[in-house]
Amino acid sequence: MPTFVDPLKRALQIGAERTAILSENNRTTYRELWVRCGKLAGMVAGQGAALGDRIAILAENSPQYLEMYVGLPAAGFVIVPLNTRHAEPELRYALEDAEAKLLITDRDPGALSDLVDAVIRLPGEYEELLAAAPAAELGVGVTEDTLAGLFYTGGTTGASKGVMLSHRNLISNAFHNMSIALLSQDDVWLILAPMFHAAGTNGVLGGIWTASCQIPLRAFDPATALDLIEEHGVTHTLGVPAMIAAITELQLTEPRNVESLRLLRHGGSPIATEVVRRASGAFPTTEFAHVYGATETAPLVSGFRNEHLCLDEPRGRSCGQALVGVQLKIVDKDGNELSAGEVGEVAAKGPNIMQGYWRKPEQTEEVLRDGWYHTGDLGRIDADGYLYLVDRAKDMIVTGGENVYCSEVEEALYKH
Repeated sequence: MPTFVDPLKRALQIGAERTAILSENNRTTYRELWVRCGKLAGMVAGQGAALGDRIAILAENSPQYLEMYVGLPAAGFVIVPLNTRHAEPELRYALEDAEAKLLITDRDPGALSDLVDAVIRLPGEYEELLAAAPAAELGVGVTEDTLAGLFYTGGTTGASKGVMLSHRNLISNAFHNMSIALLSQDDVWLILAPMFHAAGTNGVLGGIWTASCQIPLRAFDPATALDLIEEHGVTHTLGVPAMIAAITELQLTEPRNVESLRLLRHGGSPIATEVVRRASGAFPTTEFAHVYGATETAPLVSGFRNEHLCLDEPRGRSCGQALVGVQLKIVDKDGNELSAGEVGEVAAKGPNIMQGYWRKPEQTEEVLRDGWYHTGDLGRIDADGYLYLVDRAKDMIVTGGENVYCSEVEEALYKH
């Protein structure tokens, strides 16, 4: 099984001078990205970090974030992306729980600096240290089972949990992602969602593997997103429903040329059918796809391409079918698989399923059983393998995300 260094090596081989990252008129080629990732490894080692140490990132999207996301695991370090919307107690918990060695941030760390050996500020200090650092060899001591990242997810009760994703988990899901995104060297991917979230980094490895271009949007703004699509011929993006609704309404009132946008995917939470209907009108040449999963699944397990063509059919309310390489089933409270159409808990299996929760064996045992991850979501699978999430309290099908549901009432409100 490949590791994070392999997408970088392939991009260097097939597209060294192609644009890897485009941001605010700055262009980084794949040759430059390779060099910067090597120097990043040397820089972090120069700060006292050893293989397996956790490196926390607290920052908005940027070219540096993208290179850290791939370069740090490629060098054997473990990334800990922190939610920029969390308050200090939540950030403190994650840093202490992960025992992070370093914190790389674009803001004043305040008291958080006391929890790590060193803080590196973005972008100035980061760039200065990177320029002076010797390049380290990537991939040394890294295997498919090496931990690549700790991704903290809140859950519904109790303290936040660090989801342990290995190189195997994230590389496998990159393949799963490419089975629905169908990326090529000529594609331009707009990173719309924050990169601390699985939706933000979902396409990063696939984009590098195919030597395509990626544009990290520093912070979501619908006007800027539409401008970038028009200016740079963006072909792919992925956002949560609120983002899709925002760019849709602006495109309907202040249209840009968005004919380049080939695929627009959404996930992370439920979306009202009317949002997709309006979005399809605003982006008439774009294919819409629904993706479903969780941080624990690295993150995708199912996908529904051409969703916009099925909005008036029952299937238009589904989360699609299991992605290539992933298994899905519905189980009862005892873990027994249910027949097509029966409602129970959604369970997923595949090489993308997390190693477990960091230092939480009991919580891990609760959700990982015989290789299956039990999501906590209720759903049913029809005879053709389409997954529908179900709100049992309302006895209705939803297009849901992680334990969150929408309703026909919300759709009616949106129409008015």
